[in-house]
Amino acid sequence: MPTDPQLRPLPRLIFASRWLQLPLYIGLILAQAIYVFQFWTELLHLIEAAFGDKHALELLVKSIGYRAEAVPDKLNETILMLVVLGLIDVVMISNLLIMVIVGGYETFVSRMNLDRHPDQPEWLGHVNASVLKVKLGLSIIGISSIHLLKTFINAANYDEKMLMWQTIIHVAFLLSAMAIAYTDRLLDLSAHGAEAGKH
Repeated sequence: MPTDPQLRPLPRLIFASRWLQLPLYIGLILAQAIYVFQFWTELLHLIEAAFGDKHALELLVKSIGYRAEAVPDKLNETILMLVVLGLIDVVMISNLLIMVIVGGYETFVSRMNLDRHPDQPEWLGHVNASVLKVKLGLSIIGISSIHLLKTFINAANYDEKMLMWQTIIHVAFLLSAMAIAYTDRLLDLSAHGAEAGKH
């Protein structure tokens, strides 16, 4: 791990402590691998259920929390929609993980020097702690929206109190993200104003 030889011992130690975050990002990479496995397991069950596999259909019904008097004889539109929304949910959480892993490492640990790499994410070129916060907030709202949609599609299996609280939590996420974005915009405007004042 590179360190600046000009730093005094204590500042050098404090600065090098950022590498303690590395195992956390590796752990998130392992978590993403589990999400990939989960995605393909669900997709395989969906394909099998589409071809009439009763056991795969039972596993899907159990995993999505769909309740009926009996397991349907074949895949119906509601179950299909709930499973597909679940797959989209996994993809969005995976995107969130990538954003945290790549953006967090680049912002808080070390530069990855991807400037000339053809696959460099567009958002990584201007990422900082503030931008990362806003992007994470928007991602969480997207994930919350998928969960809320799944709940309303399967509303017969939830009581009104659960529906109400999920809606309230989603609105709270939305307001929080808007507040963060607005605060960051005010900070940017004040920083630009201070720079203009110097000139």
